[in-house]
Amino acid sequence: MSHHLDTPLAAQGGQLYIDDLYVFNGDRATVFVMDVNSSVTRADIKRGFHAEGRYEFKIHINGTELEDLTYRFAFGELDGDGKQAFQLYELTGSDARDDAAMGTPIAEGRTGEVSTGGNVRIWAGRITDPFYVDLDQLATINGAVKDGSRVNHSAWRVDQAKNSFAGTTVESIVLEVSHDEPLLRDGTEIGVWCRTLLATDAGGWRQINRAGHPMMWPIFWPHDTDFSDPANVRHPSRDLAEDGEEIANAVAGVVAANGTAPDPQAYGWSVARQLYPDLLTYRVGTAANYGFAIRNGRAMADNAPEVMFSLVLNTGTTSGLTPEVTKTARTSTFPYVVPA
Repeated sequence: MSHHLDTPLAAQGGQLYIDDLYVFNGDRATVFVMDVNSSVTRADIKRGFHAEGRYEFKIHINGTELEDLTYRFAFGELDGDGKQAFQLYELTGSDARDDAAMGTPIAEGRTGEVSTGGNVRIWAGRITDPFYVDLDQLATINGAVKDGSRVNHSAWRVDQAKNSFAGTTVESIVLEVSHDEPLLRDGTEIGVWCRTLLATDAGGWRQINRAGHPMMWPIFWPHDTDFSDPANVRHPSRDLAEDGEEIANAVAGVVAANGTAPDPQAYGWSVARQLYPDLLTYRVGTAANYGFAIRNGRAMADNAPEVMFSLVLNTGTTSGLTPEVTKTARTSTFPYVVPA
């Protein structure tokens, strides 16, 4: 589950820890963006992508329980210019959910350069992080969710809001897939998640991290700094059965304490069912909007923390920040990110 903040494991291998997932409309195409390896973890974090890892976008078509399409990236070691070669593979049908399947190579390139192949366009490299949140506000929400208590509004003031991620960077993979791709035609309903994997000594692959909705780990498991909760390593299809009650109870506790729902338990379960399975849903070809009332993909300007806080608390919650705070961290044309 996505998480920018410093943890022992992220400091050791931030290259495999996902910070954000975005899905939005591009130039007659769908854009998928995965950010990893935030510089907020420590100043001397290892640059680049993990050469023994995999980075995958998993796509469910028209509400299927399992993914129908996977785009898999593999990176080489950093070269003398500080760049990495990469390969992109497409996997469909049963291969899309098989770690042993090889897939079809459809593009290759180097970080920092635009690459094309078939129906795709790619850019990968270090960027200015477009994510924004005030960590002081997050701390007040964390405390209320953890304890099932009233939000302590005296601990954070909206007029003093600041972007705690100003000046930070992440490694980003930008994949743009044309509407000419048969499985991603205009109007198709998709569910998207991404994950990182690491090769094992036995020759297989181990899932390290995954992400769908933003802010899941910081809100629900902020003190699990070694990522021991199984949410990170399971498949989204098992989310509701294995973890729905935990999410429902956490939300029920905080809305009951704050008096924002007449039936806290029912509201808690409604939130659990909205967040699980942990996928970003999106209608191909439409404007993305990750909002409180409508969640359709996620654009890089969307205020995801404000939306998630409002959803969990069942009341309008302002962050005091607007997309303007990161307007220099994104562009309206490919690759939509700003290289750092």
